Amino acid sequence: MTNNDIFKKLRVAHQLRDDDIIKILELVDFRLSKSELGAFFRREDHPNYMECGDQVLRNFLNGLVIHLRGPMPPKNKAKTSTTDNKKSKPKVKPDITSQKKSNL
Repeated sequence: MTNNDIFKKLRVAHQLRDDDIIKILELVDFRLSKSELGAFFRREDHPNYMECGDQVLRNFLNGLVIHLRGPMPPKNKAKTSTTDNKKSKPKVKPDITSQKKSNL
């Protein structure tokens, strides 16, 4: 199965038009014209047929994930507050046996 076949099947399964695919590709900052996109969906014996490269399919899949799930929330960077940098002392439980001996 070629990248073109995979691309065609995803297009049909998600009921996407050319404009939708171009918008999905723009979500990942990948620019593609309608004529280049149309060349991927032509028959192999057509003179303007073009093989879909791995980069195009990879960018489409990444854009499709963003399109379906929405953008990823930003990751929280490590906070550099003064309380986080200080090492906290471990809490030590009082020794019950030493208290009993001192009370006797």
